[in-house]
Amino acid sequence: MQHHKTMISRILLAGALCITLWACERDATGLSSPDFPVIPEVFIDNFSSGLNYAAFGGSVPSAFQVDSKETYNNSSASMRFDVPDANDPRGAYAGGSFFTGSGRDLTSFNVLTFWAKASKSATLDIVGFGNDMGANKYIASVSGFKVNTNWKKYYIPIPDPSKLIAEKGMFFYSEGPEDGNGYTFWIDEVKFENLGTVAHQKFAIMGGKDEVRETEVGEKIKVTGLMASANLPTAVDQSVDASASWFTFTTSDAKVATVDDTGEITVTGTGEAVITAKVGDKQAAGSLTVNSAGLTQKPVVPAPSPTKPASDVISLYSNAYTNVPVDTWNTRWQFSTAEEFFLKVAGDDVIRYRNLNFVGIEFSKNTINATAMTHFHIDMWTPDPVTAGKAFKVLLVDFGANNTYAGGDDSSHELSFTAPTVKSGNWVSLDIPLTAFSGLTRRANLAQLVLSGDFPNVFIDNVYFHKSGSSGPTSPTTAAPTPAYPAADVISIFSDQYTNVAGTDLNPNWGQTTKVFQVNIENNKTLKYEGLNYQGTQFGTNQNVSSFAFLHLDFWTANSTSLKIFLISPGPVETPYILTVPTGGWSSVDIPLTAFTPVNLADVFQLKVEGNGDIWLDNILFRK
Repeated sequence: MQHHKTMISRILLAGALCITLWACERDATGLSSPDFPVIPEVFIDNFSSGLNYAAFGGSVPSAFQVDSKETYNNSSASMRFDVPDANDPRGAYAGGSFFTGSGRDLTSFNVLTFWAKASKSATLDIVGFGNDMGANKYIASVSGFKVNTNWKKYYIPIPDPSKLIAEKGMFFYSEGPEDGNGYTFWIDEVKFENLGTVAHQKFAIMGGKDEVRETEVGEKIKVTGLMASANLPTAVDQSVDASASWFTFTTSDAKVATVDDTGEITVTGTGEAVITAKVGDKQAAGSLTVNSAGLTQKPVVPAPSPTKPASDVISLYSNAYTNVPVDTWNTRWQFSTAEEFFLKVAGDDVIRYRNLNFVGIEFSKNTINATAMTHFHIDMWTPDPVTAGKAFKVLLVDFGANNTYAGGDDSSHELSFTAPTVKSGNWVSLDIPLTAFSGLTRRANLAQLVLSGDFPNVFIDNVYFHKSGSSGPTSPTTAAPTPAYPAADVISIFSDQYTNVAGTDLNPNWGQTTKVFQVNIENNKTLKYEGLNYQGTQFGTNQNVSSFAFLHLDFWTANSTSLKIFLISPGPVETPYILTVPTGGWSSVDIPLTAFTPVNLADVFQLKVEGNGDIWLDNILFRK
């Protein structure tokens, strides 16, 4: 059964569209407190003293009427509610609150009861009390009351009657069309009662589960799953959705996390705190354990601003372009632990993923035709340590010619990025040739992007497809970053900042077609490979770099789609390392020398670069 489900937030926060005041036709019953009267009746043949009605925003204002024809047990009148059909121009649903202008003392009652029937079998979205069109502190409601064409008595247990010293919210409801069709239901004999047959109260937070949340300092979390239940005269346990004010919350360690009267938790320090609650003197089942890792490092500068013209870009997420529709940035697929946050870094919008193992990003409602594009671009930043073996992974999925998931012609491919391409505490621009996604046999109906890997904290920006080589600078206009490593920790092959290995030949004749130049960029000597196929460098003397950690270089290219660097020892023994191209400016890499195994690091004598396009190089050195 399709059901128009009205959000509880609309119930609690909506303003009144209309208010109708009715005179009381019955005397108050029971004893009065010094401050507030004890009036249990809400509607018995008519409105009780001082009762008002207000329709919720977006509902049909005239959905409620007093009916003298259809009543329970031949009473004088009942409340009739006419639920509209779908797309009714008067309003989307029937909903409103019955409330008083001054409070009533309801502390001597333990349940709200009423009789109900309907013109057909249906399920009411929500019925409850505590919505006073103001603070709404003591909300208690039940969703899914089943009604039919016979009168039946219903019960809403009061979680803690001692709280209702001056309650104004007597009754509220919300119901939408079912299967697109409206209908009518009636409610009668609405009153608060004290029944000795209502027993065995139970309470819960977090749905009665003991949950654990990984957090950080400054984060705010809401305690959810607040529930009460009681055994009814019908021997059925009735569950009630309860607002936070019924509960008293406590924290095991306020230095780690505090919790206020509304159930909002504020993470204040590093460590563990357990949030629990009581209603009166009864412990609520369930808890929320806050594990705080302290203050997680975040980027303080935005990612580099893209320079590609908009006509050459299909953007999913970037302030630099108009973005195409994305269904969701977190599909919450089974076993995914990723949480997404949309935030700003120096005024620039970025997406943060926390507890990332993998996250699905889907745009299947409007698949992307990237057949004219050459590259996929994403900027990523992580504060997590980047150690050997850790990878950041990018997966693209195309739904094939039939544009249907699992239609038999889907294709996908995943690429992994490791150190030194990925760096901790730095924006890394991954500009990936689409040809590198070799398993992606089509890209006319791209529908999913999946990010995964070994870094639980990742920030991303500038996610887009683009055409390469159609725009932007074709050569660097600024010098490579100046290295600041101590000279004692460096063996330099080519850099203005250090003394280079004497006698090194930067252009030995190995039969290559590459043209080699030394050019000045901002008074800094830079090596240029024009029309690269391969290019060697012969050291002046063999070098023992076994006590060094990295081969460092800065490189720049706008048109290369393939680039590798080799370290060579006599034999020759050589091992390639793949560099990510093209670059979005100067790319500084530190390649672990262990990546060149089985090259003899105690006796290296050559470097080789292999690939295509025009390449600029600087600061080629070994460092500790």
